[in-house]
Amino acid sequence: MLLWIICAALAIVVGLMVTAPFWRPVAAQGENPDVVFYRAQLDELEKDRARGLITNEEADRSRTEIARRLIAADQSAPHDMQAKPAKPLGIATVVAIAIGGVATYAYLGAPGYGDLPLTARLAAADDMRANRPSQAAMVAIAPALPQVETTQDYRDSIAQLRALVPTRGNDVDGWSLLAFHEGQLRNFDAAAKAQAQVIALKGGAAEKSDTYRLLDLMVAAAGGFVSPEAEAQARALYDAESTDHVARYYIGALFNQTDRPDLALRMWRPIVETGDPTTYHVNSAREQIEDAALRAGVRYTLPAPRGPTTTDIANASDLSAEDRTAMVRSMVTSLSNRLATEGGSADEWARLITAYGVLGETTAASEVWLEAKEVFATSNAAMDILRTAATGAGVGP
Repeated sequence: MLLWIICAALAIVVGLMVTAPFWRPVAAQGENPDVVFYRAQLDELEKDRARGLITNEEADRSRTEIARRLIAADQSAPHDMQAKPAKPLGIATVVAIAIGGVATYAYLGAPGYGDLPLTARLAAADDMRANRPSQAAMVAIAPALPQVETTQDYRDSIAQLRALVPTRGNDVDGWSLLAFHEGQLRNFDAAAKAQAQVIALKGGAAEKSDTYRLLDLMVAAAGGFVSPEAEAQARALYDAESTDHVARYYIGALFNQTDRPDLALRMWRPIVETGDPTTYHVNSAREQIEDAALRAGVRYTLPAPRGPTTTDIANASDLSAEDRTAMVRSMVTSLSNRLATEGGSADEWARLITAYGVLGETTAASEVWLEAKEVFATSNAAMDILRTAATGAGVGP
């Protein structure tokens, strides 16, 4: 309220200053300049007569003519030289300024909002994050998704699977199968619950990919929002490995959803600049990071993707076998050179190992695998990624 009082006072002062000239009457201008001129001529005429420059007859004739003109000029002079104030123009100016100010604020400002100092905004963001709805509540209010077109036989089979799996509580494969098919039908909440059972049954043997899938399903079921339960899963991944791309993406998404784009930028920037742009989480961060930076007041330009993009891969499918091999080899060479000079993430090292395996260059794949083990020996999460790629390329354990 204080802000509006100050703004109103300033508007009144400025309005008075701008319109004052329109209301102030013009000062009197004195005698008619023609009258002054003719009187001066009479004075000069008498001086010329006194000096003998003109005769008395000439002086009288000139005096008579000048006097006639003086009388005419005096009669034509306005009796009131006071100018009337330009009231209509002054009122129009004030109205134009008021309309322009309101229109500018309506376009650039936030009508209806109170003062939002930084400390209040940070406190509001913290409160929003601490008091957001639970997973179940988010699922309940999430918009319904369009049904997947499929056969009735398939739906009947899934209905039988739903009835059968709970009766075989320790069947990890059954729960995993149910989670997969529920996800295929976009029943993300049911899929998340089945995936949670998979992780519970696996216990300590559960892999990070199991948690990744659970996180994806939970957020999808909640309409794209990160619930407190999903945050707990992401935090566990982040605490185990702070470079985990999935964990950083979802924690950043949480901050972005709760009015802390500055923290979202901090979480997303490393994965955007070092991660694989063809993966869902890195690509999603790339799509949102510039907007987050803008709202955080930071100038940030999205870097070009590192390595082949999904567009590159799609274009490669249209090439002949020889051209496609040449294209892949060019990308592999570029990635290899960059990793050798700049380093990179475990995902990028894994991509290089996989690429060499696809090209049938097992010796090169083995050399990269050995070098990557030295680089990431202290990170269990990174080693899991690299070990999977090495095994797929035929050079791993």
